[in-house]
Amino acid sequence: MSPRISAIVYHSVLTAVSLFFVLPLVWMIVSSFKSKREIFDSPFALPTSLDFTVWTNAWERGDLGVYAVNSVITTVASVSGILVFGLLAAYAFSRLKFRFSKWLLLPFLLGLLLPVQSYLTAQSRLLDAFYILDTRWALILPYIGLGLSLAVFLLKGYLDSLPRELFEAARIDGAGDFRTLAQIVLPLMRPGLATVATFSVLSAWNEFLLATLYIQSDDLRTIPVGLLAFTGKYSTDYPTLFAALSIITIPMVGIYVVFHRQVINGITEGSVH
Repeated sequence: MSPRISAIVYHSVLTAVSLFFVLPLVWMIVSSFKSKREIFDSPFALPTSLDFTVWTNAWERGDLGVYAVNSVITTVASVSGILVFGLLAAYAFSRLKFRFSKWLLLPFLLGLLLPVQSYLTAQSRLLDAFYILDTRWALILPYIGLGLSLAVFLLKGYLDSLPRELFEAARIDGAGDFRTLAQIVLPLMRPGLATVATFSVLSAWNEFLLATLYIQSDDLRTIPVGLLAFTGKYSTDYPTLFAALSIITIPMVGIYVVFHRQVINGITEGSVH
C-alpha cells in the first residue's frame, strides 16, 4: 500500500471515529431547540427556530446555578489535591530510592484495576465513621483517591523520561528535593500536569454514583445528580433535559479543546523512558 493511500485510509478512519463521537453531541444540542413531538417525529431534522428560552428555563427550573457552584468547588478542590499529592508521590517513586518502593506502588496499580463498586461499602463506612457523609468532603476525598492512581503513573512516566543529568546537576548545585521539584521539575511538568488535570476535571465533573450515594442535601448536590430533576417516573421533558445537558457539556468540551495539545504531549512524552 502506497504512503498516499495509507494516509487517506488513516484520515478516513479518524474522521469516521470523530463523527461517531461528535454527532450525538450535535444532535443533543439541536434537539434542545425542538419540541418533544418534533424530537420523536423528525429526530434528525433541523429545528424551525433557535429559541434559547428553553436553555434559560432549564437553568432556572433545574436550579443549575447552585449545582454548578457545587460542582466547581468539588472539582477544583479534588483536582488540586490530585495534582499536589500525585506530583509528590510520582517524584518519590521516580527519583528517590527507598526500600519497598515497588510494593508501595502496588496499591496505585490496584486503583487502576479495581472498579469503585468493589470498595464502595468500606469507603462509605469510613466516611460515616469520620462524620463527613453529606458534606463536600464526602466527594472531594474519594475523588482525590480515585484520581491519584492515574496521576501517579502518568507523572512518574513523565519524570522517568527526564534526563538524569538534570537532577545530578541540581544536586551538585546544592538543591534539595523540594527546591528541585519546585524550580526544575515543575516547569518541565506542565504538559503532564495539564494531562492529569484535564482527565481529573472531566472525571470529577461527570461523576454520578458517589454524588448520588454520599450527598443527600439538595444544596450540596452536583450537576449530574441535579439533572434527575428533569426526569419523572412516567415522563421526561426531553427538550429541557437536552438543554441542561448542553449547558454542562459544552464547557467540558471547551476545556478539552483548549488543552488537547498539552494532553497529547503529556501522554506521548511520558510514555518515553
